[in-house]
Amino acid sequence: MTFVTITPGAMTLTDWRAIYDGAGAALDAAAWGAIDASAAAVARIVAKGAPVYGINTGFGKLASVRIASDDLATLQRNILLSHAAGTGAPSPTPVVRLMMALKLASFGVGASGVRRETVAMLEAMLDRGLIPVVPSQGSVGASGDLAPLSHMAAAMIGVGDIEFGGETKPAAEALAQAGLAPLELGPKEGLALLNGTQFSTANALAGLFRAETVFRSALITGALSTEAAKGSDAPFDPRIHALRGHAGQREVGDALRGLMAGSAIRASHAVDDPRVQDPYCLRCQPQVMGAVLDLLRQAATTLGVEANGVSDNPLIFADAGPFGDEALSGGNFHAEPVAFAADMIAMALCEIGSISERRIAMLVDPALSGLPAFLTPRPGLNSGFMIPQVTAAALVSENKQRAYPASVDSIPTSANQEDHVSMAAHGARRLLEMADNVSAVLGIELLAACQGVDFHAPLVSSDALEAARRHLRAAVPTLEDDRHFYPDMEAATALIRDGSLVAAVPADLPGLG
Repeated sequence: MTFVTITPGAMTLTDWRAIYDGAGAALDAAAWGAIDASAAAVARIVAKGAPVYGINTGFGKLASVRIASDDLATLQRNILLSHAAGTGAPSPTPVVRLMMALKLASFGVGASGVRRETVAMLEAMLDRGLIPVVPSQGSVGASGDLAPLSHMAAAMIGVGDIEFGGETKPAAEALAQAGLAPLELGPKEGLALLNGTQFSTANALAGLFRAETVFRSALITGALSTEAAKGSDAPFDPRIHALRGHAGQREVGDALRGLMAGSAIRASHAVDDPRVQDPYCLRCQPQVMGAVLDLLRQAATTLGVEANGVSDNPLIFADAGPFGDEALSGGNFHAEPVAFAADMIAMALCEIGSISERRIAMLVDPALSGLPAFLTPRPGLNSGFMIPQVTAAALVSENKQRAYPASVDSIPTSANQEDHVSMAAHGARRLLEMADNVSAVLGIELLAACQGVDFHAPLVSSDALEAARRHLRAAVPTLEDDRHFYPDMEAATALIRDGSLVAAVPADLPGLG
């Protein structure tokens, strides 16, 4: 297993992806000095006795309530217990691991006022595979992801449930089995743990990583569909895309042209083809998929910044000026940047599936593709790809409904104290399911496109696309007569979802960076 050193403020998307994929992670030892300084600043602030939000006051609408010194530890414990009020299915383990790592990175900056032992507890849980059970619903994306992060933090004090060793156990029991004692919270620590955008950001990053795999897979299935329909590669000419100038469009055009290079199928109709133009689903792939690539990269930039930032409140500035330590209350917990990024990823996923489904519909229509109706050698007796195209259409429409921008919604909470929120959490949480839908659509396209190419035998496609066809055919044979279609679709979808189709193709396909 790979290992990632969490360097606060300097993590890359590659680092976060590795952790999401299961890599071990620990905080850079150089971060402990800043953590200690920040915790010491909180201790000095407490000693002065002046009211400071979240340290010796109530929270949200109750910020004006002063809390006695003897009750400060209870205050922090109470906020975790009261705010651990999420609902819904447990969040996926890789997302929770990533959320924990993001919180570690944030604490490592040294602006949150948490003690060394608190950060070490979170680090130890991540290292030993103690994954809090975090309900997936209940955050509006401001003031931070309060409910999900509270469930994470509650597990640290022995409350709630933890997934450990393949089982879900009471938190206190799981901690004891791993040789850890429940954490005793210090001033501000409960608030620091539950305040921030790490739940939304982890879900958005998970969606981004899946979207990149889906995007690359769609370049392969799109090129295969172009071959199956005996489409032209002229629309991929770099001179066309240079005149418009969009980077993604240029790169996608180059990738599609490269995927088809050396194809005997393409050569067979390169001259005197009576068709003047292909349908948009073939011809405009560089424009559509290039725009998708640019959008995903923009979302990646936003999420990369967010993942390296500090988003709890208040923020601690040790020895900040003539008045010494400062605790500044702001709004870094507002996840609007994450909400916008999640909306962009959702739109990108929606469009990848949309244009793929149009290619499937084109291939099954003999008037458009020139292939046998519904891609079966004996139409009428057999229905072939008739209903898989319907399934693709259903999934695309479902994604259209899910792609409604979450960021344009808001609803006041906390007695109108938190009167504008981002809705980043569910905007990000939908992305994995949307990616699953697109993967299924692309799996159907992969089957249909390879079936179409099979009809052109003995002509073959390019080396790259023949590698893709062999990869599918190792799992799914050519469709001669109708058979149970579901296993074929599941097998093809798995090749998209696990990234093995992309890995099987000898091509340098564009991605996030």
